[in-house]
Amino acid sequence: MKAGNPTSRDIAEIAGVSQATVSRALRNSPLVRKETRERVQQIARELNYFVNRNAAGLRTQQSNTIALLLFDETEGQDAQINPFFLSMLGYITRAASGLGYDVLISMQQLTDDWHIEYQASNRADGLILLGYGDYLTYHEKIEALARANTRFMIWGPMIDNQPGHSIGCDNVDGGYQAVRHLLAHGRKRIAFLGSTTQRSPELASRYDGYCKALRDAGLEPDDRLKVDAMSSEGEGYRAALDLLSRDVEFDAIFAVTDVIAIDAMRAIEDNGFTIPDDIAVVGFDDISLAGHVSPALTTVRQDIRQAAEGLVHGIVGLIEGEPVESTQMAPRLIVRASCGAL
Repeated sequence: MKAGNPTSRDIAEIAGVSQATVSRALRNSPLVRKETRERVQQIARELNYFVNRNAAGLRTQQSNTIALLLFDETEGQDAQINPFFLSMLGYITRAASGLGYDVLISMQQLTDDWHIEYQASNRADGLILLGYGDYLTYHEKIEALARANTRFMIWGPMIDNQPGHSIGCDNVDGGYQAVRHLLAHGRKRIAFLGSTTQRSPELASRYDGYCKALRDAGLEPDDRLKVDAMSSEGEGYRAALDLLSRDVEFDAIFAVTDVIAIDAMRAIEDNGFTIPDDIAVVGFDDISLAGHVSPALTTVRQDIRQAAEGLVHGIVGLIEGEPVESTQMAPRLIVRASCGAL
């Protein structure tokens, strides 16, 4: 090794790997075997080597920044961040930092031309997209990103012919688990609160799981027990009042998000019913509030840490020219008091 400050080439020679491998190992990339990462990092420590990120960015024409675009799903109201995404932010920034990237967080309106702005700018090396509002409008914009060869990862459902790469949950199975659990505990008249249109394909898939569980139990879905609701503040309360006003019996509710479920619980109790004795409730997402309401909410958990790390590793893989695959995560039912099983 020559006198002077150590370089990545010095580390590569000592470790017996390429400079590209050294770069990835120092960013803690999962694309490098654990043993190799640890050896490279140990050599870097012994040589008192540190990464000059500004210089590295100039050499590679990269900003070492990931743009995280959050979409306002409550158009026309005060901007609100979905609590599920809010919980994911910390894991995303932590995972990105571990790989040597900063995160630029931007709140977007679906009607904005955000796709044009990020195609034309050099503000970030790649995009992570959270939320979408109206999926049909959103789909047109991610098609434009793909045509421009923009690197991006999507949190959301795996949909046929959708451009780009995505990480999401098996929403059909999640809905199925929730309703099967209610059926197993004697509930037969299970209402559904949520969207069933292709403008919200994640929520519609949860309805598909709801229907499948009922039919597997020899029951047909009853349209009188279905109330449209979006995942925004007050929607669950409104939907539950609508359901209670109908001349139809029900003994349980499956809500497609915890936000809807928690609001619905408040409406149920405000109208003199008890949870779970009169009406059992199950949500979806397992946001932090779910375990702290009374009674604690039974829900379907999407692993936000796994999701966040997958999105970050995926976008870094695309930036570095590595193969990346879309991933569908398995949901898990979290049983608490609201379903009557405890």
